Amino acid sequence: MIKIATIVGARPQFIKAATVSRAIAKRQGVTELLIHTGQHFDVNMSDLFFNELDIRKPDVNLAIGGGTHGQNTGRMIESIEGVLLDYNPDHVMVYGDTDSTLAGALAAVKIHIPIAHVEAGLRSFNRLMPEEINRVLTDHISDLLFAPTETASKNLRQEGINETKVHLVGDVMYDASLYYRERSLSPKYVKLIDGTPFYLCTIHRAENTDDPKRLKAIVSLINQISKDTNVVLPLHPRTRLAIKNMDKEAFSEGVKVLHPVGYLEMAWLLANCQLVLTDSGGVQKEAYFYQKPCVTLREETEWVELVEAGCNQLVSPVDPNAANSIQQMSSVQIEHNCSIYGNGDAAGKLLSLILD
Repeated sequence: MIKIATIVGARPQFIKAATVSRAIAKRQGVTELLIHTGQHFDVNMSDLFFNELDIRKPDVNLAIGGGTHGQNTGRMIESIEGVLLDYNPDHVMVYGDTDSTLAGALAAVKIHIPIAHVEAGLRSFNRLMPEEINRVLTDHISDLLFAPTETASKNLRQEGINETKVHLVGDVMYDASLYYRERSLSPKYVKLIDGTPFYLCTIHRAENTDDPKRLKAIVSLINQISKDTNVVLPLHPRTRLAIKNMDKEAFSEGVKVLHPVGYLEMAWLLANCQLVLTDSGGVQKEAYFYQKPCVTLREETEWVELVEAGCNQLVSPVDPNAANSIQQMSSVQIEHNCSIYGNGDAAGKLLSLILD
């Protein structure tokens, strides 16, 4: 029996893990221990996803969250190591670029357990981003690196990582999009939109929420564009707190501020919006999966393929022409080329490579 310890802690990881866990459940001779670090501890950011995505409850919940990056990562390493020593898995699987990802990888490598990194090779080339540090370090201590795109594979080769460790499998988020889109839920608050066109906006990156100048510019930008088109804004707890701490909390009537939504409600919003505004890596891809133009409120992105294809535009929130750029992007027609992110079978491919 092959034992896999899967480590998750944040919303995007729950979605990816749901896809891979389904593939594991169909295979004989393999079992999985699901470890939740507690990085996303808000009910709407955590429990809701396990319930609606039919993910079995975590075998272990470390309940570590709410601290600084250093505090969380250190506490996670200590706790994860204890679980791994007890379980003694054949592989540790980590996802993406969060503190949970790095903590799980560091705990495993110190006790010589092979690491499989799902969504390896992404690079923004901005070392000020905590996510960039997490993903680079995790890639360089992993034994199996599952790249979602050819660009990601190329990044790993250019950094000198042994090619035998790198496998281009496609994106498990695309697998999830195909599986869940027919189960999307019309949100309870749909009356707020009242059948009118709307933009979907998500903001949570530290580079935006922790910089008062950028955050004020984003609030002003959202208010400006909401004069012409309603903006639906599911607000991340960190962003909500940062806005509350500003001198002025001011969203106009056209901005519909919501608590974080579940994945199935998010799928409905993606399917029905006109355009996506975000600083999230995952939401950039989800916009593409639903054939929606996307504006990323950052100076760089890990998903360069979408920019090159004209599906995504980088716009700095402090750019005085940002509103005009958004307006122009809203009329772009997106054609979905699934080959960018594989064929919807990434989970099966990467599991076969682990078992081999």
